Amino acid sequence: MNPTQVNFNSPRKFTTTLKSKCKETFFPDDPFRQFRNEKPLGKAKKTLQYFVPIFEWLPQYNLKMFRFDLLAGITITSLAIPQGISYAKLAEIPPIIGLYSSFVPALVYAILGSSKHVAVGTVAACSLLIADTIGSKVSSKDDPTLYLHLVFTAAFITGVFQAALGFLRLGILVDFLSHSTITGFMGGTAIIICLQQLKGLLGVSHFTTKTDVVSVLHAVFKNRNEWKWETAVVGMAFLVFLLFTRYL
Repeated sequence: MNPTQVNFNSPRKFTTTLKSKCKETFFPDDPFRQFRNEKPLGKAKKTLQYFVPIFEWLPQYNLKMFRFDLLAGITITSLAIPQGISYAKLAEIPPIIGLYSSFVPALVYAILGSSKHVAVGTVAACSLLIADTIGSKVSSKDDPTLYLHLVFTAAFITGVFQAALGFLRLGILVDFLSHSTITGFMGGTAIIICLQQLKGLLGVSHFTTKTDVVSVLHAVFKNRNEWKWETAVVGMAFLVFLLFTRYL
């Protein structure tokens, strides 16, 4: 063979290239490679452990782990209870629903999840979106039953979509969201939540159902005669207390 001659490999077929690209995109970690050569029973066992991780870590669970889990559970409960109630208030649904949404998702994730660091549960942004979207069609005060059923329906459809995205391994779609978009969305959500607290902070009874900045500020200053300095003092005192405890 001529040493200067370039040896080209034969081109791959289109189906082979497509299969390789799809595998690289959707299964970059190739999760089944680790037990490819196992016997059928061992392969079935490890496949089950992969999709339902509790079967993998539960046999190694011991009392020492339980002690730390108990301490972590008590700590998180002190946060989850008021957080669940407040998120339910943002979504304009009964507080008991917020309490259920605090521990049921975490309980399901303990069975099906594999990360020790992921925070699972409701978020303020989703609560606001639900209240704004469904509230534009049905009033939570005039027809609370229908409003609550629509919230449950929206939660169910969201779960179906998330399960489908997880099954198809489409988490790569998040890579197309720029950092500035996510930061702007979360910053805007924080501003909306802060403005929504003015109703309770100032003791205003007549408040707007809209969430945009202009409508909220207009409702606050329009009802200046309803402002109560007592609620403002108590609210600011608790806010200072919460900020101060961060340093303890």
